[in-house]
Amino acid sequence: MPQNIVFSELALELQAKARVIADKYVRPFAAKYDKAQEYNREAAQAAAEAGLFKVFVPVEYGGYGAGSLALCLVTEELAKADSGFGVAYAVNALGSTPIVVGGTDEQKKKWLPAIARGEKMVAFCLSEKNAGSDASGLAVTAERDGEHYVICGEKKWTTNGGVADVYTVFCVTDPTSKSRRISAIVVEKGTPGFSVKKIEDKMGIRCVPVVETHYDNVRVPAGNLIGGREGMGFAHAMQTLDRARPCVAAQAVGAAQGSLDLAIVYSNRRKQFGAPISSFQMVQKMLADMAIKTEAARWLVYASAAAIDTGMQNVTKIAAMGKCFATDTAMEVATDAVQVFGGYGFMEDYPIAKNFRDAKILSIYEGTNQVQRLVVARNLIKESESLSHLQQYIPQEEQKSYKSAQPAKSG
Repeated sequence: MPQNIVFSELALELQAKARVIADKYVRPFAAKYDKAQEYNREAAQAAAEAGLFKVFVPVEYGGYGAGSLALCLVTEELAKADSGFGVAYAVNALGSTPIVVGGTDEQKKKWLPAIARGEKMVAFCLSEKNAGSDASGLAVTAERDGEHYVICGEKKWTTNGGVADVYTVFCVTDPTSKSRRISAIVVEKGTPGFSVKKIEDKMGIRCVPVVETHYDNVRVPAGNLIGGREGMGFAHAMQTLDRARPCVAAQAVGAAQGSLDLAIVYSNRRKQFGAPISSFQMVQKMLADMAIKTEAARWLVYASAAAIDTGMQNVTKIAAMGKCFATDTAMEVATDAVQVFGGYGFMEDYPIAKNFRDAKILSIYEGTNQVQRLVVARNLIKESESLSHLQQYIPQEEQKSYKSAQPAKSG
């Protein structure tokens, strides 16, 4: 884990810009877009004009190349004002990352500059009805036909679907292979055969569309195959998710802080038995626990982002830890905030009800928290060799029991 988390001047400048946009264009209209289930285009335009979409695009392709930590700072500020808009912003980084990490120079020049300017929105198309956490179980196919690929099937839960202009679609290009069956292909909005079908009616994050995308013999140029090589899709997906999880975790930190802030303000104003409820020790304990967990989540997220920025080779474990802890925290803090609001917290008149609805998805998408815990545990077991010096402290009886439990060697 990195010992020194450094906030660059650029990262802090972008964070400050995000805070201004959140206060002016996001928070005041959060309830409106939530109820209407409409995309906040004014906020997206403001984010583009402030250069916030340049954060995750390399400098040579028109971006700032500001790094994962800067992206987390920006996302946290936007999500603090409206978790839904935090998702709407961050999913552009998610959809762009396969191109950034795996695309050819020609592909990067074609799509990334417009994404950096905020002229083109992006979506990430991995999940299917029968392939959520199991990304290896994809069924959407892409068959080579001369200088084109023909894509058939449907994708589920495409965030930003309909709003996006560029879709990174993960397809099966070699069904006979176990390790190289999946490839990532870019599909542009308006391509014949590509359509947005069911628009999901969601519990939360209602200002960002989540849809089914359908591919009815969609023909795209072979040059849209990310990286120019078949079979690299699974690797691109895993690299993307490792890099994206700190950003999801940052959404969660922002959501938790937003809920905590509302709970603090309300508890100071709400009076019972002649005193503000913030003077009651049970309420103080709740607020303290909410703050402690939020701050712990924040610095775990910053550490995972810094690990990516410093080129740490294996970020899978720390990224999973940050995503899991922060998103669990967002749900816990939102739940406690509703409790602080009491009966009012259950009513849609108050924003905390929306925060509660928004928080739940964070522990589900981009890898459920059950899967994150498996990822962490498996990495711990892999790293256990570094603890071999502790074998001497295991009681001899335990060592004997362990040896006796091993199968006898044949021969």
